[in-house]
This record gives sequence, structure tokens and C-alpha cells, in this order.
Amino acid sequence: MSFPLLARSITPAPPPPAAIPQPPFLSQRVHIPSHIYKHPTAILLELCNSMKELHQILPHIIKNGLYKEHLFETKLVSLFTKYGSLNDATKVFEFAKLKVDPMYHTMLKGHTHHSNLDSSLAFYSRLRYDDVTPVIYNFSYLLKACADNSDVVKGKQVHAQLILHGFSDSLFAMTSVVNLYAKCGMVGDAYKMFDRMPERDLVCWNTVISGYAQNGMSKRALELVLRMQEEGCNRPDSVTIVSILPACGAIGSFKMGKLIHGYVFRNGFESLVNVSTALVDMYAKCGSVGTARLVFDKMDSKTVVSLNAMIDGYARNGYYDEALIIFQKMLDEGFKPTNVTIMSTLHACAETRNIELGQYVHKLVNQLGLGSNVAVVNSLISMYCKCQRVDIAAELFENLGGKTLVSWNAMILGYAQNGCVMDALTHFCKMHLMNIKPDSFTMVSVVTALAELSVLRQAKWIHGFAVRTCLNRNVFVATALVDMYAKCGAVHTARKLFDMMDDRHVTTWNAMIDGYGTHGFGKEAVELFEEMRKGHVEPNDITFLCAISACSHSGFVEKGHNYFTIMREEYNLEPSMDHYGAMVDLIGRAGRLSEAWNFIDNMPIRPGLNVYGAMLGACKIHKNVDLGEKAADKLFELDPDDGGYHVLLANMYATASIWHKVANVRTMMERKGIQKTPGWSLVDLRNEVHTFYSGSTSHPQSEKIYAYLEKLFDRIKAAGYIPDTDSIHDVEDVVQEQLLKSHSEKLAIAFGLLNTSAGTTIHIRKNLRVCGDCHTATKYISLVMKREIIVRDMHRFHHFKDGVCSCGDYW
Repeated sequence: MSFPLLARSITPAPPPPAAIPQPPFLSQRVHIPSHIYKHPTAILLELCNSMKELHQILPHIIKNGLYKEHLFETKLVSLFTKYGSLNDATKVFEFAKLKVDPMYHTMLKGHTHHSNLDSSLAFYSRLRYDDVTPVIYNFSYLLKACADNSDVVKGKQVHAQLILHGFSDSLFAMTSVVNLYAKCGMVGDAYKMFDRMPERDLVCWNTVISGYAQNGMSKRALELVLRMQEEGCNRPDSVTIVSILPACGAIGSFKMGKLIHGYVFRNGFESLVNVSTALVDMYAKCGSVGTARLVFDKMDSKTVVSLNAMIDGYARNGYYDEALIIFQKMLDEGFKPTNVTIMSTLHACAETRNIELGQYVHKLVNQLGLGSNVAVVNSLISMYCKCQRVDIAAELFENLGGKTLVSWNAMILGYAQNGCVMDALTHFCKMHLMNIKPDSFTMVSVVTALAELSVLRQAKWIHGFAVRTCLNRNVFVATALVDMYAKCGAVHTARKLFDMMDDRHVTTWNAMIDGYGTHGFGKEAVELFEEMRKGHVEPNDITFLCAISACSHSGFVEKGHNYFTIMREEYNLEPSMDHYGAMVDLIGRAGRLSEAWNFIDNMPIRPGLNVYGAMLGACKIHKNVDLGEKAADKLFELDPDDGGYHVLLANMYATASIWHKVANVRTMMERKGIQKTPGWSLVDLRNEVHTFYSGSTSHPQSEKIYAYLEKLFDRIKAAGYIPDTDSIHDVEDVVQEQLLKSHSEKLAIAFGLLNTSAGTTIHIRKNLRVCGDCHTATKYISLVMKREIIVRDMHRFHHFKDGVCSCGDYW
């Protein structure tokens, strides 16, 4: 909205019609008879403390015919505006025949406090039209209204009026101008106004310091505090402290925060709840949540804001259960949660996968009337997605009015996290069609989804999109692209992108090391890890997990052992359950099964599912039934209903030809209702992803595929292939071979060979581990067909070419 009346008010206003008397100037005194002053109703108005009391007094004013008296008109306008009843104040004001300047000023104040910005500016224009001279407070109220609405255009017009009326040297007025520009994000302009002021008081310093702090310029805010003290007479007060503590938290300056805490203690500010709350928030953001809790516990009185700071502090630092305990305590003590409470609590629910509490908080959201709050609904969407209820999240998203970029990002990431790749891509495309510009977070979410799809053509498409939007320069987007190419089988392309990056985050190194490891390029993974150790980016616990896993995939047992040791001794990183599982996989996969079991026995923490799962997998590979059974017993104690481990145990028995135990495991699975996960393989062709299940005949080309497989198997048999029927018994040899031929990856490979030209690389995505027979058969197929076949199974990549696999038959 433009503000034309401000410009018009610069010139003298035209005289009002003769019938309306000229409004008196502020200096004009109005004679009020003494009996009006002394009337009991006038005294009651002076003592009035609420809107309720005012409504009780009004009948007496009307009954005594006092509503036309100037004293009562002025007082009623003042009280109505004070208690927020602007409509009533306007009625009294418009009815008054004698409108003195203070009534105009009171009405303008009422508009700025209880109406919208446009209404306030319109009344200011009327004030000028009626030839009322503005006072300094008019501009301070208007500037605050512009600042609160972040409307810098109208704010500049008010600033211009302030200058025209000679208030540019006023400390009070110019502090309001500084506040306007700071709150509108124009902190540079705010500082220019501040710097030009001939004198500055503490309020002015606090305004500019707060402006820098709130606009993300934390270091500059702290520098100004020092300058304020160097220039003389101003010592930080509680307002200064509350402004700069968040700045310390934003830059993680624990040392500076402690110094400020000392100042707070020495000057007796600790008893102020807002200062203590700011200390809690600062310590939590600096990672010292224990100190934050000490400050929190010492607070004599706590507000919703202080409780929010503690809940958010716990959630931010990964202490999710503690955050939920504080939330429950808050409810028990009768505090009303705010949107900040809800969002922090939902974050904790999401990370702990606490769907029950999350649903309770969802009901609370509706009870509190926060169901239309976009930020709160975004948090609900993220929580439901993390708790694997993407269906509820999608419903919330569809019903959400005023979706923001954060809303779209939350939904796209939620789909990606739950394996709904096509839904993630569909929403990304919808977002693009609606001209909603993606940010780096959007791109990371979409790239992550495509990494799981593992379709190279789609990977190239999203990479192109990132380049066109210049988002590929963002370190996290570039890292996601590296990871995506590695997971799409193009590890060499991933390395090219990695080498082109000017800035690399620790996650970038992790993605590349892990990419090499899953592709079986252990030597390259180790070399890259050693290069990282020589640079300025320090490895974290994930880096060591990637390095140890890479050693496991390539049989570098001693190297992996060494990394496990230096992780703790040189980098002070405590191994997690994942690290122990990787070590058991490393040792067990190499056939050193007794050593692996001893490693488990000597673990300082209780072994988890992944540790015994790695042990069972190694026993299956090396046909050690005794240790395999021990590992399986432990697994079934921890999770008796996991079908994957039952199948792995049955496969171990089958590999060792102990068929009666295979039957026992299958009977146990039937009794418990445990279903074997059906094997499937994906292959991408001409913008379509084709899915094949083991033994399926539903594909339109099924007849051609099975017929082609017959001829293909004749060719690879002639080249030396011998079917591995050890895992199948109780059927004739011909049937055994037919069952092996119908495995999902063989169907996918045959489809790929039938529908692509000679020399084209075939990419297969499989949900289970590649079986021994398929591995052998694919090696021979790559030899006789002169094709490269890349298979990504649930653990790693296999690059088949010229009869050889990149894993070296070590998988």
C-alpha cells in the first residue's frame, strides 16, 4: 500500500468547511468548570483500572448528561484506547465537537497499538489534514508499528516526516529509527543512523546491539558491547545481557558466555527470569546442557519461555528423553505450551520414534488452536515421517493452508526417508510447477531419494538441475551428489565431483570413503582416508565406520583393526554398536570366526543385533554351524520375530546341507507367522523402472525373458558355468536349475540384455544379498555377452566385467 497522504501533508492543508470549528492547538487551554472536575463520576474515571470498571461507570456519565463535557470526552478516549476498545474511542472522538491536539495524539497511539499499520498511517494523515502539529511520540509509535510489521517502505516515509518536522536530532526519535531498520533486516542502515547521532544513551546502544544480534551478526554485536564500555559512561544492563547471550549461543562461544555469566552474577542480574532464561539458552546452544540445567534448577520462578529453553536445549543436544520429561513436568504444573514448546517436543518425539507421545502432542495442538500454525504443522509432518507414518504426514501436508518452502522440504524429505522415492520426485515436480524456488535443503532431500532409487539417468537429471540453479555449489548439495553417484554405481563420477569441490565437509569425505568401500575399492578408500587424516578436516565416528567397513569389504583385516584402535587412542572417539558390528564383520568375513567370537565376548557394552547378525553372516559364508547357532540364539533373544535372521540361519543350514534343520527353521517361521522378504530386482529402461520378483511371470515380456534365459544359460554353461544347487533340495535336478534361473536378478539381467543395444552397461538394484549362484552366473554372462553389469544389493556393489567381479568373490 502506498502512503500518498504523507506526501500531501507536507504542503499546507486546505481550510476545513466554515461550519466546523478549527481544532485548537496543543498550547490552547480549555476552560473546564470546577463542578465538572469535582463530580463523583470524574473521580471514578480517574480511579478506573479496567474495561469492566469503565463499563460500570459509563451509565452514570450518560445519566448525568456528562458525555458532552470535554473533560469526559478526553478521558474516555484515553481509557478506551488504553484498554484496547478502539471502536468505542473512535465513536467518542468523532462525536466530540472540540477536538484538542492531545485527543489526536491519543487516538494515533491507540491505532498503532490496537489496529493495523495502514489504519495507523491513515489516521496520521488525518491528523495532518486537520492541521494538528505532530509531536515526537507520534513518530516513535508509527516507527515501532512499521518495525513490528517489517515494512521498511512505509517506515522510510515516516522517517522522512520525522526529519521534516525537525526531530532528526532527537535521541528518542532516532533510537526508534535505528530500531526500525534493525528489525527490517537493514542493519547497515541502522548502524548509519546510530553512527550519526551526536549523543547516545544506553537504550540506543541496546537497540543497535540487539539489531546486529537478531540479524545473525553475533560477532559484531559483541564488538559493539566492548565499544560501548570503552566510550565511557554506559555499562551493560539486563537488556544488553539478554541481547548478547543469544549472540554467544549463535557462534558457540562458550568462553564469552561464561564471562558474561560472571558479569551477570557480580551485578545481581541472576534473579531476573529473562536473564536466567537467556543463560539457559546460551549454554544449551554452546553444547553445555549440564550447565544449562544447573542454571535452570536455580531459578526461583520459571516461565513458559524458560521451560521452552530447557526443552529445546535438551532436544538440540540429543537428550530427547530429558526433553520429554521437562515437557511432561510443564504440563503437570499447569503451564500452557506455546508453539515453541510444541515444536521442540515434536522434534524429541521424532528422534526417539515416540509415535504415541507424538500423537498426544498432535491432539494438544488442536486443543491449543495451533492447527493452522504452519511452523507447528511442519514439525508434525517431520515427526510423523520420522515415525514411519508418512500417510498421516501426507494428509497434514495436503490440508495445510499457506504451505512454505519448509513444508515442501519436510514432505519431500519424509517421502525420501520412508523409501517413497516416486512420491518425493512427484512433490518436487509439483513444487517446481508452482514456481516455488528450491533451496539447498530441498536439493539434498531429492538427491537422497534418487540415491536410493539408484537410477543413473535420474541422477544425471537432478545433477543438471542443481547446476542450472547454482545449488551445486552448496557443500551439502555437492556432498549429496557425490553420495548419489556412488550409490548409482558411478563411483568414478562421484570422485570427479569430489575432486572439483573447493570446500569439503567431513560428510563429504565420509560419502566418498563409503562409496569406495561399498564398491569394493578398498585400496582407494584407505588411501583417501589417509589423505583426510593429513588435512585440516578431522575424521568423526562416521568416518571410522566407513573406513572399517571398506576394509571389511576388501579383506584388509589388519588395517581395519588399526583404525579401530586409533579411533579411540588418537581421536578420543568412543566406538558405538555400529563400530563393533563392523569389526565383527571384518574379522568374521575373513574366516577368523573364533577371533570374532572372542571379540564379541570382550566387548565393553552388551552386543546388539548388528553384532550377532554380522557373526551369523560370517558363519554362513564359512559354514561354521556351531558358532552360527550360538549367534542365532543371541539374535532370537534380542528380536525373536525378525524374519531376516531366521532366513539367514536357514541358508546357513542349507549351505552346510543340514536339511532337517532347514525344515525346523521354516516350521518355526510358519508357527510365528514370520514371512520371508520376497526378493526383487529393479532395472531402468527408457524412463520406466521395471521390477522383477523371483519366479514371477507378470511382466509383459515374461515369455521372451524365460526363453532368452534358456539360450543364455546354454551359452554360459559352454563357457564353464556350473549351477550351484547346494541351497535347494528335495526336488529333481532339472527343477533345481529352473528355480535358480528364475531368481529376480537373472530375470532383470535378461530383460536388460533383450532391450538394450550391444555394449550398454546394465544397472540392477536388488533388495537382498546376491546369492552365490547368481554371482557366478552374472560373471559368466558378462563374459559371453561382453557387457558390464553393475548390481547393487543390500550391502554393496558388484561390478561384473569380462567374467570377473570387483568384489574378488569376497562379499
